[in-house]
Amino acid sequence: MNRREVVILEEALADLEAGRNFYDSQEQGLGDYFFDVLLADLESLSFYGGIHSMHCGYYRMPAKRFPFSVYYEIRAEVVLVIAVLDMRRNPAWSYAKLQDRPLDD
Repeated sequence: MNRREVVILEEALADLEAGRNFYDSQEQGLGDYFFDVLLADLESLSFYGGIHSMHCGYYRMPAKRFPFSVYYEIRAEVVLVIAVLDMRRNPAWSYAKLQDRPLDD
C-alpha cells in the first residue's frame, strides 16, 4: 500500500485553530480534543486519500467525531489539505470559503 505525504495549507490550519477555539469556549479542554481527533483524521489521508466523494472540485472526508469535513486534493503522491470546515454552516458559506482558496498549478 502506498503512503502519501499529507500537507496542510495555512488556511486549513487556521480552520483547525478556529474550531479549537470554538470548542474551548464551550468547555475547557474540548478544543484540544477536537484538534487531536482532527489531526488523526488528517493523518489517515496518507493511506486513504482519494477514496472520498468529490464536492466543489475537492475530495471531502467527513471527520469521525465532530461535524467538520476535510477538503483536499491529490497531487502526485501528496495529499494537499485545502480546508477543514464546519458542516453545520450554510452550504453556500462552505462553497464560498472553498472558492476563496484557489490553488496555483
